[in-house]
Amino acid sequence: MRAARLFFTEKLLDWNQELNNRSMPWKGEKDPYRIWLSEIILQQTRVEQGWPYYERFIAHYPTVSDLAAANEEEVFRLWQGLGYYARCKNMLAAAREIQQTYHGQFPRTHEQIKALKGIGPYTAAAIASFAFNLPHAVLDGNVFRVLSRFFGIDTPIDTTAGKKEFSDLAQELLPKDNAATYNQALMDFGAVVCKPQLPECSSCPLQKKCVAYHQQLVSLLPVKTKKLQIKKRYFNYIIASWQDKVYIRKRTADDIWQNLHEFVLIESKEAANSTALLAGAEFRQLFGAAPYKITRISKQFKQQLTHQTIHSQFINIELAQPLALPGYQLTPMDTLDKLAFPKTITTFLQSKTGLLL
Repeated sequence: MRAARLFFTEKLLDWNQELNNRSMPWKGEKDPYRIWLSEIILQQTRVEQGWPYYERFIAHYPTVSDLAAANEEEVFRLWQGLGYYARCKNMLAAAREIQQTYHGQFPRTHEQIKALKGIGPYTAAAIASFAFNLPHAVLDGNVFRVLSRFFGIDTPIDTTAGKKEFSDLAQELLPKDNAATYNQALMDFGAVVCKPQLPECSSCPLQKKCVAYHQQLVSLLPVKTKKLQIKKRYFNYIIASWQDKVYIRKRTADDIWQNLHEFVLIESKEAANSTALLAGAEFRQLFGAAPYKITRISKQFKQQLTHQTIHSQFINIELAQPLALPGYQLTPMDTLDKLAFPKTITTFLQSKTGLLL
């Protein structure tokens, strides 16, 4: 086993020096703020999608102090489209904690970094190793996959035992004096060689001692015990306008899209017929017997989240008079482009069937 571990580390670093040409704007970065920003953006987000967001955030908020002082609505608007908005909320909270507790200087120890809001073991290890070369191994999806395949480990990665086994192994493999280079190389290797689908086994420098390759287990590793359950939800948005204003609210419940804005929402258990919806009890409870005119009914819009599929329909109605809708505010339409909305709503607003921003 020791020989395999030495082979693994040596060949990985050789590959990194000779063949790794993966390019990202934060790669090799030593500023802990920029490393942290990139890691938060890349949680649940592909590199190609997160790249322009990273560059926009750096342009708007070049330092953690700038982010800490930022208007929350502006930050959420800049984040719009990335999803998982709790990341953005936690990022703001952490920036303000850094400003207040550390006077705008990013903390330099692993424990202090890990204690910040929204930072887990992987992100703390990434910042500590990349910014300060501290000996903490990163353990993300790429690392789980590479280690599982090379060493032939079939312990499920989504169990407590699996996480401990892989964490211990990753830490043992880490060259303590070269943590930053090694961690980046391992993640890059999983992204471009030992990929989830169609891994490049034929040209892999680790092939000689890879258990999964020699035992034909590549497609079976890593192992997960839990099958992802996808919940379907049906959002019916009533775009209720009066003159040049429309009713909206900020989502505050402990649910998806917290702190983002939306139109009047009626959620149904299945796809709803618009006529039946407008005649239903929930619509009447909101709008009573107030007169209105239907001006547009949209097609169905679909947004796929990790655990949920959101099906949305938009119904435009013009009111004859303003109403008191609990929780909603009558907002000028020409200010909508200053507010942050969920992706499904912005997709609608930017389509030919919606109000154009």
